[in-house]
Amino acid sequence: MPTPDLSLPLFARSAEYPDRWAVADPEGTFRYRDLADASTNVAGWLLAGAPDLSETRVAFLVPPGFTYVAVQWGIWRAGGVAVPLAVSHPPAELAYTVEDSGAAIVVADPEFAERVRPIAEARGLRFLLTTELPAGGAEAALPTLTPERRAMILYTSGTTSRPKGVVATHGNIQAQVSTLVDAWGWQADDHILLFLPLHHVHGIINVLTCALWSGAKVTILPRFDAEAVWDAIAAGDLTLFMAVPTIYSRLIAAWEAAPPARQAVWSQGCRHLRLMVSGSAALPVTVLERWQEITGHVLLERYGMTEIGMAISNPLHGRRRPGYVGTPLPGVTIRLTDEAGQEVAPGTPGEIEVAGPSVFQEYWRKPEATQATFRDGWFRSGDIAVVEDGAYRILGRASVDIIKTGGYKVSALEIEEVLRTHPEIAECAVVGVPDPEWGERVGVAAVLRTGTGLALEDLRRWAADHLAPYKLPSRLLTLAELPRNAMGKVTKPDVVRLF
Repeated sequence: MPTPDLSLPLFARSAEYPDRWAVADPEGTFRYRDLADASTNVAGWLLAGAPDLSETRVAFLVPPGFTYVAVQWGIWRAGGVAVPLAVSHPPAELAYTVEDSGAAIVVADPEFAERVRPIAEARGLRFLLTTELPAGGAEAALPTLTPERRAMILYTSGTTSRPKGVVATHGNIQAQVSTLVDAWGWQADDHILLFLPLHHVHGIINVLTCALWSGAKVTILPRFDAEAVWDAIAAGDLTLFMAVPTIYSRLIAAWEAAPPARQAVWSQGCRHLRLMVSGSAALPVTVLERWQEITGHVLLERYGMTEIGMAISNPLHGRRRPGYVGTPLPGVTIRLTDEAGQEVAPGTPGEIEVAGPSVFQEYWRKPEATQATFRDGWFRSGDIAVVEDGAYRILGRASVDIIKTGGYKVSALEIEEVLRTHPEIAECAVVGVPDPEWGERVGVAAVLRTGTGLALEDLRRWAADHLAPYKLPSRLLTLAELPRNAMGKVTKPDVVRLF
């Protein structure tokens, strides 16, 4: 992999492609020149005569689209730290992020102004509306950025604890982007659809920033809508597609509900894409196989986290093994360790530890948490994996997916994969339910198919043909839907509380 030129800021590539299309959204289609001009304007607006924001945190609540990108780039160009807020979050969660990040400036679209204006005013913060952005004028003198400067704070999903602010430098982001551009063959002629939340690494880095670093085009939808996404695919000019497993499941459901003629048009549209990627949660093998039947594509599954970007990926060219996430990406070093921090033997499960330039700098204002998550310079992911035939298989998160029951350590993800093949189970989540005798019992929360019922003993009899006795569920809870976060990932602590 060529060494990325870390002296170039992320937005500097826009000068190489001024006349290429950069962003399309419901408001129009914009060139890289438009993006460069708009972000320069935002930077001057934020600076207000100052020479440098000097890593001032700027929280912004802007819907997906050209203006979002202009604000994000403008914060960077002014020397600030971008803190994207989630448009789906209620005021209490927005207040937490603004407060925890120590933001001094809050930028909002008028659509969301009343959600964050009281938060800013109560703390005496500078509050700006995107509609107040000056139309233009003399270009402001902008600061020179270096790779070690902080660029962005993204908040963890909070599936196991209170969300923490993950600080990435410009160098971290460039390393994350350059390895994906290399591994997945990004080109200036690529065109990708973006509907993922823009407060998460998947949408911001894997889709938006990789595309704009490459000179590619991003078409942004305001929100996910299965039929709108299928119609965009059917148009035939997309080359890349990235989503989470929940999205693929919803697209499959929409396809199956469509008339045959429309199914044929949608499936044919997928033939024009060169790559389709799944991530942010484990991809059920059943979803991968059904997607292949519908589209002809074997989804490329990868593994990453907010703290490290992407670390492991199946190959762009070559065999993609169902249930496996592949091998370490270029520039990323991985090891598996036991509880004492010693590397495990091949074929033995261990915690994923990561080193390399893509690894984040710190948890914002949480030095003890930062120190606890690093061991001898390696980031401890908290995820358990095993290497089999040269490829990594994720067993789950140590805190919620590794169940300790009766002296055994059991992978919840392995049990889920089996239970999803049950004819009456549409979705499920397996968790450890605290138990004084067994330590934890295997509990399954299941969404059943319409018009069906399922008793625990019937499930256990069926599962006994597929699972060892100590892996069989001993608790069953049926739900209308599983609790999920904004990325569609099941929030397992919530599932445990339901038991």
